[in-house]
Order: sequence, then structure tokens, then C-alpha cells
Amino acid sequence: MLKHLVRPGVRLRLDRTDPADTSGFEGVKDDGRKELERLTARLERLQELLYAGHAHSILVVLQGMDSAGKDGTIRRVFQGVNPQGVRVASFKAPSAHEAEHDFLWRVHEQIPARGEMVLFNRSHYEDVLYPRVHGLITKPVWERRYREINGFERTLAGEGTTILKFFLHISRDEQKKRLEARLDDPTKHWKFRESDVRERRRWTAYTRAYEDALSNTSTSWAPWYVVPSDRKWYRDLIVSERIVDALEKLRMKYPPLPPELRSARIR
Repeated sequence: MLKHLVRPGVRLRLDRTDPADTSGFEGVKDDGRKELERLTARLERLQELLYAGHAHSILVVLQGMDSAGKDGTIRRVFQGVNPQGVRVASFKAPSAHEAEHDFLWRVHEQIPARGEMVLFNRSHYEDVLYPRVHGLITKPVWERRYREINGFERTLAGEGTTILKFFLHISRDEQKKRLEARLDDPTKHWKFRESDVRERRRWTAYTRAYEDALSNTSTSWAPWYVVPSDRKWYRDLIVSERIVDALEKLRMKYPPLPPELRSARIR
């Protein structure tokens, strides 16, 4: 949806985007849920075509502040797809071995093969966010990494990978509610981390880091979408809608029966 697209070359200001905005959909919550059900069924069929055709690959990048809903988006949007052709990769703090290589080294082995859809729950963008906010890298380093990310993603796109990047945009008040819910609900205690509170104190610094990262790495071959995510139903709807639209543009078809097997049909 162009409404949420970060236009290449345009400076992004997150404070000008309402995290509770739902104006990209003409309807209320119940209508949105029904539309999501329709899109989920369509995504299931398109993902099967992707896997069967083995001609294209899809990379979905999910980023956002803590509790923005990356796990929830994966759970709801991709609930109907075949696990055989879909994989989730997460990127946390690099291990000692990973840290001995360039910051993109650990990402290469996780990129999707032909016919595959890979979901990055956090991604290579962590390396221009956390280290910057914590003063572990300098401005020349993170600016160089923007260029390296753009080059890396351009290579993937040139090899037939469709790249869709979503920043799940929540308000500070909504984050507070979600973190409190993790403390109040025994079934959500496992989600809570002390670091969530520490990182929340750096909200402004993370906002600036995200604005720079998204502004410098939203390209025609790997666009960013800022998805208002205070309303979970709307977040899921927009992500699903954009992925389905991208898959439909590939105009995929089931592969024909190979010539060497046609005689078997005759027999």
C-alpha cells in the first residue's frame, strides 16, 4: 500500500505518522478481520505456487521497537502457509564467532532459496540500530553500512528475490501497555525481559536511528513500509495485503508436467 511506503530519497519523520492510524482501510475492526481471512487464504495459494514453481524467492523483513508485534504478525499473517516452503530466521546479538566476520556474514546463509519464503524476525538492520544507540559504532560506520545493505539487497533482488521490509510502528504508550501485560498475565511472563525496560529509556535514540536507517535504505528494489501497529488487526491486514500484492505481481503458474513424464500419463 503506497500510503505506508517510505519513498526513496525522502527523509522520514516517525512523529508525523500516527501509530494508531487505520485510514488505509475502509472499514472497522470486524471488517478488517474478515478481509484478513480472505488474504490469508489467498496467501496460502500463492505460497504454494511459489514453492511449486521454484523460480522466485521472497524475503520479508520485520523490524520494530520491543513489543511492536513481530511474533504476532508472523503468527497471524502466515498461519495458513505450508511450513515446507516458509522459514523464520531471527537475529539477536552476534555470537563471538559471528562478530569475527563482517556484519552481513551471518545473514547470507539465511536468505531464501528459489521457491522459498523467509521471514526475518529482526534482521541485518540490528547492526545499524543497537550498536549506534549504545555508542559501539561511529557515524561513518553506520553510514557505510547503509550503503553496504543497499548493495546486498540489490544483489538479492537481481537474483530474483522480492524483498519487503516492514517497520511495525507503535506509540510509547502502547508499548507500556504491552510490557505491563507481560507482567500481569502469567501466560506472557516468558516474553518479558529486563532489557525491555532498559532499552525503553532510549526510545528517542532508537527513533532517530530508525528514521535514518529507513530513510537511507528504502529503495525501489527493497522498499520499507511504516505500518501503524497500535491496532493489531490493522497491522496484520496491511502486512498481509502488501505481501499478497507482491506475490500476485509475479504472475506465477504451476509448472507443466516434464516431457520425460508425459509417457507415464499416456501409459
